Amino acid sequence: MWTLTLPRSLHRGACVLGTLGLLAGCAPGSMTTQAGRIGSDDGTDSCRRELVALDSTGNFFAEDIIKGAAIGAIGGAVLGGLAGGGRGALIGAAAGAVAGGAGGYYSALQNQQRDQAGLLTRVQSDLQAEGVQINKTQIAFNQLAECRFNQARAIRAAAGTGQMPKPYAQQQMTVVREHAKRDIALARLIDGKIQERGQQFDLAADKVAPGSASRIAASQSRPVRTVVIRRPVVVKLLPSSTAPEVAKMEIRDKVTVRSVQGDYALVETPSGTRGYAPVSSLSIPPARESSGSDVRSLAGSNARSRDNFAQSVAVVESASAANFEIAG
Repeated sequence: MWTLTLPRSLHRGACVLGTLGLLAGCAPGSMTTQAGRIGSDDGTDSCRRELVALDSTGNFFAEDIIKGAAIGAIGGAVLGGLAGGGRGALIGAAAGAVAGGAGGYYSALQNQQRDQAGLLTRVQSDLQAEGVQINKTQIAFNQLAECRFNQARAIRAAAGTGQMPKPYAQQQMTVVREHAKRDIALARLIDGKIQERGQQFDLAADKVAPGSASRIAASQSRPVRTVVIRRPVVVKLLPSSTAPEVAKMEIRDKVTVRSVQGDYALVETPSGTRGYAPVSSLSIPPARESSGSDVRSLAGSNARSRDNFAQSVAVVESASAANFEIAG
């Protein structure tokens, strides 16, 4: 085994890094195992497969962002240690961790790729992979949310027809409601990682392809408008024709359009209910999605996908309050 003897100042810096790592791992809300995130499988949850699928997509987003921060922390600890011993290492490590969190990905690429063309190619490839994974996560979340709401609908139907005694139905709905809360917690955990990585990619994209920041800002611009309904509209939980209904709008009702993604718009009813309605029913054009494979287009597309995922989580969380209850 190779043995490396560090100067005292660098040894202290390494200890500081170890401490920072432990603190990060023990931070409140940290869920590092599958059982900690989604619980063990007791065989009673019919949405378990969808839950595991969503959790599995989160593994991708938990990786590189941590490596980026570690690179920054190591650099900061070394410089701080050289400048002022152990205390300098502590300050340097903390500053380095922040720098790593803000731009560790791009800094790491600079160390690996010497020329601008190499940097551009790598960022483009990573943005493509990121976009694919965000879409997979969105699909997995949609399937889980739809499954969970269908569970609740089945319980309400059984209670309404007398097939299920109301006390038992209330008990079953409580279980589904708790599962749904866990689903949202998992989705928010994944969303946090997606957003962290997004900051890294946004910075890197603008470095290798100036003008990316403007493309990203344009993709996230979502003007709010009010639309008068001209024919009955069914508002869905998700931007899908198979998604559960959360509201109905009648002719001459007004609805606030928050954003448009593809053929669906995120809308809000006067009562505050949020959901998705086909743009064709609102007499507004569908969103013009960027189809380019260059860095600027990919960065803009990914930023929009990140926002769409965060919005869908918020919509499902809001709709849960009304849908995981039994009337009467």
